[in-house]
Amino acid sequence: MRVISIKTAPGDREAQLAQEGWVKQSILGEPRLSEVVENYKNLGYEVHVEEFRDQGGGEGCTTCFDAGKEMGQVYGTVYIRSRGDGAAQDELF
Repeated sequence: MRVISIKTAPGDREAQLAQEGWVKQSILGEPRLSEVVENYKNLGYEVHVEEFRDQGGGEGCTTCFDAGKEMGQVYGTVYIRSRGDGAAQDELF
């Protein structure tokens, strides 16, 4: 499974989550958001989701997010971390 890293945006909340051991994985809307969360949980990770908020002035295009929000779509930023019980540390993962 290939994990695509997302560039860290400046912000106190994201820095706080990183200090707590959370790793940003993806920004998704439904129905994929729920599927990804469930898959990470099944792989043994703790999962945290925060509503995606465009910080403005960042790099990259946000046209898709903007269009989705106009249609009522809510996006979530998915963060994961190991549970600490060794489940996600299994060499099969």
